[in-house]
Amino acid sequence: MSEVGTDAVNTDELTRARRALQRGGPLVVLSGAGMSAESGVPTFRDAQTGLWERYDPTELATPGAWRRDRDTVWAWYRWREHLVSTAEPNAGHLAVAEAQAHRDVTVVTQNVDDLHERAGSRRVHHVHGSLFAHRCDTCAAPVDAGPPPPELVDRLAPPLCTHCDGRARPGVVWFGESLPEAPWEAAVTAVTAASAVVVVGTSGLVHPAASLPSLAASHGVPVVEVNPGPSGLGREVSVHLRAQAGQVLPALLDR
Repeated sequence: MSEVGTDAVNTDELTRARRALQRGGPLVVLSGAGMSAESGVPTFRDAQTGLWERYDPTELATPGAWRRDRDTVWAWYRWREHLVSTAEPNAGHLAVAEAQAHRDVTVVTQNVDDLHERAGSRRVHHVHGSLFAHRCDTCAAPVDAGPPPPELVDRLAPPLCTHCDGRARPGVVWFGESLPEAPWEAAVTAVTAASAVVVVGTSGLVHPAASLPSLAASHGVPVVEVNPGPSGLGREVSVHLRAQAGQVLPALLDR
C-alpha cells in the first residue's frame, strides 16, 4: 500500500488513485467523522465542552440514558443539531457532489449530519442515522421537532408524537442498537456493485461500517483511502492519500 505525505500530495500517487477511479461505472464514497471535522463539526467526544463536560457521551447515547433522563439526552442532541446547522460543507463535500455531473455517485456515511445533502449529493445512505430524522420513541413515526434552540440548555422536553403517547427521539443509532436495515442493505449493495470506493476520514474501527472497504475489496473493487493520519484500514486499500478531504478530493474526483 502506498501513501501520500501530509504536507504535499504526491503527484504520482494522486495519479495512481485517479487511475483506480477511472474505470467507469458507479463510485461509492464512504465518509466518517474526519470529513465533517473539516467543516468544524465536533467529533462525538469533542462535543463534550462547557455545559456538557461532566457527561460521558457514551452514557448519553444509549437507550438506558433515554429511559432514565430523556430531557437531558434530548437537550444534548438538540445542541449537537445546532452545532451542525452552523457548519458549512467543505471542499471535500462539494467535490463529491460535483462528481455526480459525470458519474453515478453514492455516499455511504457514518456521520449523522446533513453536510453531504447540503453540498448537493443526491444519494446518501446514513448507516448510523441522522440527527435530523426525529422519530417517535414508541411507534417510530416521523416527528417534526422544528429547528433546534440557539441557546444552550441542559434539559429540554422532547415534543409529543402526534400518533401516540410517545415522544420524539433523535434519529441516530445509539450504543446497543442495530443499524437501520434499509441504509445498511443499500450500503452493501452499493459497495459490491461499485467500480471504485473512496474511504474518507474514518478510523476504520467502528463496526459493522468498518467492514465495507473489505467487502468491496473482496469483490475486486479498488479502494482509495483519504485520511491525513495513519491508515485505519488494511490490505484492502490500494492507495492511501495522506491528506484532508478538502485538500485532495477536488483533484481526485475532477473529471
